[in-house]
Amino acid sequence: MERENLYSRISRNKRNSLLVVIGFTLFVLLLGWVFGEVSGWGFFGIILAAVISIIMAYSAYYKSDSIAVATAHAKPAEGPHYKALNDLVEGLAIAAGIPKPRIYVIPDESINAFAAGRDPEHAVVAVTEGSLVKLTKPELEGVLAHELSHVKNYDIRFMTTVIVMVGVVALLSDWIMWSFIFGGGRRNREGGGGWIMILGLVLAILSPIFAALVAMAASRKREFLADADGAMLSRNPSGLAGALKKIAGDSKKLEGASSATAPMYFSNPLKSKALFSSHPPIEERIKYLETLG
Repeated sequence: MERENLYSRISRNKRNSLLVVIGFTLFVLLLGWVFGEVSGWGFFGIILAAVISIIMAYSAYYKSDSIAVATAHAKPAEGPHYKALNDLVEGLAIAAGIPKPRIYVIPDESINAFAAGRDPEHAVVAVTEGSLVKLTKPELEGVLAHELSHVKNYDIRFMTTVIVMVGVVALLSDWIMWSFIFGGGRRNREGGGGWIMILGLVLAILSPIFAALVAMAASRKREFLADADGAMLSRNPSGLAGALKKIAGDSKKLEGASSATAPMYFSNPLKSKALFSSHPPIEERIKYLETLG
């Protein structure tokens, strides 16, 4: 039964990834058309939006692991100093039935970690130096099990897709707004295209909010699922809960993290309680894990 649930979840994640890509692609093309009408570029706006989407999607799919590592300034966890870390990840990977991901360490004192990549065969897991210093072995194992659950369930592919699409929507929305600021809508005003101007203004303002809500909903649900799967993988929900408690009491932000990369981390690296936070409240995650223990 457990294996069937896992396979159905993986299948659902792959299906959801495809639906998100299709939905966001249609929305991006709409934004491209509006941009073309508002700026006076016409059909070229759609072509430009499509080209940008393809380039960003290709880069994210094939380079998401290296981009994530470079953005976090992470270094390979090599040498005897990181042998215990590598052994811990290898044991969890064997238990999860996936290849051992490449391991990196982020030179930061905060407690955090992330997983990235397009599938279990091309995945990376990175942890902060703060995690290695401040967490006990059961707590660190819980965090790593959480991240490996993201890898096994193909959450890493789904969230990479969402992050890229949100970025494209935000970029095109900015272009539409700049077209208004610099008078690019003159052609539509002269041609009586007032409704396009209104549509463009509404989309420029609301599109980033809508995209952020989609990303937030997708990320929050997967964090709860990864907590449950991670607790099952490590066979110790209290270890993962203990790590979250330490994070709740740690005020250090992760240097180098941004709102764009925040969804891929174990906990919100920005330490904000914003409306569009990519993570559920830590208190809720702890309570959920305590019901499993």
